[in-house]
Amino acid sequence: MERKQVVPFCVASEHSSRLPDGRLRCDVCPRACTLHDGQRAFCFVREARGGEVVLTSYGLSTGFCIDPIEKKPLYHFYPGSAVLSFGTAGCNLGCRFCQNWDISKAQSTARLSSAASPHAIAKAALAHDCTSVAFTYNDPVVFYEYAVDTALACHERGVKTVAVTAGYIAAAARPGFFAPMDAANVDLKAFSERFYTALCLGHLEPVKETLVYLARETPVWLELTTLLLPGENDSEAEIAALCEWVASALGPNVPLHFSAFHPDFKMLDLPPTTFAVLQRARAQARAAGLHHVYTGNVHDPAGQSTVCATCAAMLIERDGYALGHCGLDRAGACATCGAPLAGRFAPQLGTWGARREPVHIGNGD
Repeated sequence: MERKQVVPFCVASEHSSRLPDGRLRCDVCPRACTLHDGQRAFCFVREARGGEVVLTSYGLSTGFCIDPIEKKPLYHFYPGSAVLSFGTAGCNLGCRFCQNWDISKAQSTARLSSAASPHAIAKAALAHDCTSVAFTYNDPVVFYEYAVDTALACHERGVKTVAVTAGYIAAAARPGFFAPMDAANVDLKAFSERFYTALCLGHLEPVKETLVYLARETPVWLELTTLLLPGENDSEAEIAALCEWVASALGPNVPLHFSAFHPDFKMLDLPPTTFAVLQRARAQARAAGLHHVYTGNVHDPAGQSTVCATCAAMLIERDGYALGHCGLDRAGACATCGAPLAGRFAPQLGTWGARREPVHIGNGD
């Protein structure tokens, strides 16, 4: 599909409405920003211009880097493989603890230094032997059109696609956004409306709806991440409610990653998450029936390795982003008992390792 180009690096959005008073409403996310001509939405990169809502950052990025897929984090999606990662600028949430705030809160003109077309990105991923391309660093929902067009170009070349997102997207926009995505890691920031309202300037319910949609209505491989903030979303009661909901609404095979917070952005006075809290949250999740629960942002090989939910055999040994022993057969099942491991797997684990490699991509097709 060819987008309507407004000016270089701007394309018109198909998810917008004209209101009776002449304003335009952006219908990509639940914020439903209403805009006079020349006004920008909360995310900063979507603007009312010439009678249309346009994405002002189309084809622009803060840079490209090859990462291990485990960094997204995705542990059950082609483990050990290389993923070409990029983001743009802007975000449709206002998290006070944002750990990519220099990108997500940046004005597009200040940080978008790399230009690359969707086809150039797909070709680069193939040339660098990347299994997938990830839309990450800031939320790809705000650069919807650029992410979707890049995903389609990737699929033309056999490259898979990953959305790393907070899942804050309008119901009508979900099908078009997720249709060309092969996997998603959704940041479930907490399990209370208070947290979302006070610390994210958003709401919990649309995120839950996105998660149920992904788990029940799409073939997208889904994993969740929750960053645990001391005293804010790490209580036993909230963790219990979150895990029970995931088990019943999404299913026990959806991997859940609990990550450690470090002081950042507007929450510099909050202490880091303790290892004990991560361990306790992981134990609660497993007790609630979740089969694959991991810890992140800490050194914890036991909490980051994958074991068989049936016989407890080691399936994928991890130390940070480095993989060790593999107990999977070529079909992605436990070599000990034959139970299949939920996820998407190649006949062998990838060998990219833990390295991070910046790359330059030209803007040609």
